[in-house]
Amino acid sequence: MTEIRTPRLLLRRWYDDDLAPMAEINADPEVMRWVDDGSVLDLDATAEEIERWEEDWDEEGFGIFAVELLGSGELAGFTGLFVPEFLPEVLPAVAIGWRFGSQFWGQGYASEAAHATLEFALQDRGLDRVVSVDRPGNSASLNVVQKLGMEPAGEANHPVHGFPLTLHAIDLTEYQA
Repeated sequence: MTEIRTPRLLLRRWYDDDLAPMAEINADPEVMRWVDDGSVLDLDATAEEIERWEEDWDEEGFGIFAVELLGSGELAGFTGLFVPEFLPEVLPAVAIGWRFGSQFWGQGYASEAAHATLEFALQDRGLDRVVSVDRPGNSASLNVVQKLGMEPAGEANHPVHGFPLTLHAIDLTEYQA
């Protein structure tokens, strides 16, 4: 089982007990504001999401990590890698993403988890390049992208909802652990 420990976090595969706390995170309109069309997800949709993430691990050898706080064992959210199939103009690509409960914002958890995930992607999984797909105006996400050392890599429009997206990327030659 793939696990990564950082000073404050455990990045790991998903447990059955993670469903309820992840569903709580996905039910928060403020958390979901920048995700797709901003709709919240219920328990069933969250279960489907986690199931897809676990399938990605089996098929791709990478995926979305559950992020647990080492001090308390609480599920704080997720970070991980995925193929952005919804955006064919960037393929082939592997993207990094994150989502944390609002009570965990502003504490550096997203940056800490994303750094560990990027290192995993480039050094452990041997990926040459990782991208980020974000919505303009999401300053908290952009802050994490910048801390990762990712550079602007273009713009696109969401193929379903039509809103603009910003692309950032980093390759192995630019990465500094």
